[in-house]
Amino acid sequence: MGATVSPIRALPFATRADGITGSVIDSSTSLLAAQDHDIVRFAMGSPAPEAIPTQALAQIAAEVLAPGVADPYDYGPTEGEPALRTQLIEASPTPLDVSELLVTSGGMQGLDLACKLFVDPGDRVAVEAPTYTNGTAVITGYGGELLEVDVDADGLDVVALRELCSGRPPKLIYVIPTFQNPSGVTLSTERRLELIELAERWGAVILEDDPYRDLRFEGVSLPGLRELAAGSEATVVSVHTFSKVLAPGLRVGWVEADAPVIDAMIAAKQGLDTCASVPMQRIVAGFLERGLLPAHLEELRARYRAGKRTLRGALAESFPEPNLDITDPDGGFFLWVTFQEPIDTEALFHVALEEGVAYIPGPAFSASGRFTDSLRLTFATTSGDRTREGVRRLRVAVDRHR
Repeated sequence: MGATVSPIRALPFATRADGITGSVIDSSTSLLAAQDHDIVRFAMGSPAPEAIPTQALAQIAAEVLAPGVADPYDYGPTEGEPALRTQLIEASPTPLDVSELLVTSGGMQGLDLACKLFVDPGDRVAVEAPTYTNGTAVITGYGGELLEVDVDADGLDVVALRELCSGRPPKLIYVIPTFQNPSGVTLSTERRLELIELAERWGAVILEDDPYRDLRFEGVSLPGLRELAAGSEATVVSVHTFSKVLAPGLRVGWVEADAPVIDAMIAAKQGLDTCASVPMQRIVAGFLERGLLPAHLEELRARYRAGKRTLRGALAESFPEPNLDITDPDGGFFLWVTFQEPIDTEALFHVALEEGVAYIPGPAFSASGRFTDSLRLTFATTSGDRTREGVRRLRVAVDRHR
């Protein structure tokens, strides 16, 4: 017997609601939670439970949120808790004035504030392909028109960007320059400088999404786009978060930008949530004040270096035929895997889930649904034999799918 379906009532949604797409990536959290069998999780880009410094965070929380201490439960300044802002300025690799800093409710709020300020309906916005589609969802939510620009081993193809925009420059360029999500590649220094020169010439804003910069475990660190743009006329809004280096549930991030941009963001944020969570800011500030971050980052780098090598090795062992193209990042969380033969990774996903392994299909990283032969794997949430077992299950799923 079929269920009775209620008639659909037309709702007076704003026009911009048509651009609100949600997130395939975030929806996978609920999907995996609903499974009742063992699953090796290569899907979500979050630290493994054992990579989160829970004991230190709990001790700090017990101190800053002790009984009788009431002020952490009050409203805080919109621009962020003074102690946290001080720590961020002291830890910045480049000179940073307090007027150039805003604490946000996670990195996503930083992206949202930037798009709220700079993207009008119909504006052209250049984005990487593939890219983090939570970011592009924010752009389309404000009516921006996406222009996808391919990524290669050196990051965003800036020559292609120039050619694609020769007749109509973008208003904003959204880029993840370091250990890009999902590909793991890093924008070369030469291309960073070229991108800044283009943005300056066009009067375009660069939105630098930079959550992985502290997770380099190989190679030489590169200066950020905002650092390289110092002294130029280019506007760079740089978004950061503690979700990848401490814990995503803290929902604490920050934005670095020129003072007039930060002033406008503060005003916009006051119409959103008034301030980021004061208790969470106090906990993060306490972690930084105690000098715990450097050693923690070294542990993470060692963990992720081993995780990447294990995952790549397992893929080479389970897929010995030369039919996979796998990126080899110097940091971050992700490998981007492309099959050299036609395969539908969205259809494969359901078979893989039955076999007990999860990943994110390639089309989730393109607003136009490209990259059907690709998928993203994270090496941040598994290690050792668990990783090897996950890849073995993936191989079984691929053979079944074929």
